[in-house]
Amino acid sequence: MALCFAAVVLILAALTVFLVAPGRPRRPLRTPFLHYNFAHRGLFTQDQSIPENSLPAFAAAVACGCGIELDVQFTADRQLVVFHDDTLDRMTGAKGWVRDHTWQQIQGLSLAGTACTPPLFARALEEIGGRVPLIVEIKSRQEYGGAYLDALCTATLQALQTYAGPYCIESFDPRVVRRIRRMAPGVLRGQLADSYRANRRLGVHPVHAFLISHCFGNFLGRPDFIAWCPERENGAVALCRAMGAMMVQWTILPQHDHKACQRRYDALIFQWYSPAPRY
Repeated sequence: MALCFAAVVLILAALTVFLVAPGRPRRPLRTPFLHYNFAHRGLFTQDQSIPENSLPAFAAAVACGCGIELDVQFTADRQLVVFHDDTLDRMTGAKGWVRDHTWQQIQGLSLAGTACTPPLFARALEEIGGRVPLIVEIKSRQEYGGAYLDALCTATLQALQTYAGPYCIESFDPRVVRRIRRMAPGVLRGQLADSYRANRRLGVHPVHAFLISHCFGNFLGRPDFIAWCPERENGAVALCRAMGAMMVQWTILPQHDHKACQRRYDALIFQWYSPAPRY
């Protein structure tokens, strides 16, 4: 009986390692991103007078010598727009899903009541001009099918071919990370992960919340890095660290101990303050 129990434990442990393990360390790909501070959605202000994911926010990040983290998704007519939320509600006066509006409908919308409007990804890349490293998050949802994700990842990679600086790609969706692994094996790729508690607050089913917070989709994409939230690392994330994954932390706010985070993580994504450039 004891032998059977031990065998079951060993099998479960081996399965867990297989599912959670990151890709092999690829140090040359990591180098441009190590020890960088990345401005979350650009260097935007807390009152949104300089709005997130706007051209002025990207220009401000470049001026302070910080890397930039930004978000891309499709409009209804398959234009790649830089926009964080799934819906337009919070950042514009419009309502509804970004994916259900055409670029013509979105391009004139005000961001947070300012003169800024949502930029196309190509325009954002032009504004940044290859001067700082980029972390590009591909936005996804569970209901997106394979063909849609193929098109989204392909469009993102094609747009980045014009970018003269270093870039990497991340997503909360391991299916996206898998596609980047297949389509662009020479691009650094990362798995975003939030805590179980945070996922439950968002209404995610307990089983799904456990699986995604513990990186059980890593077998699909074998990510180079794990982008983890400010909460304590769970066992699976700690395992990724022990197995050599590059570790990125998001999102560091003014109340967090920036220096302590720098000592523990390879790169930081920050918001609402301006740390000294570090690279």
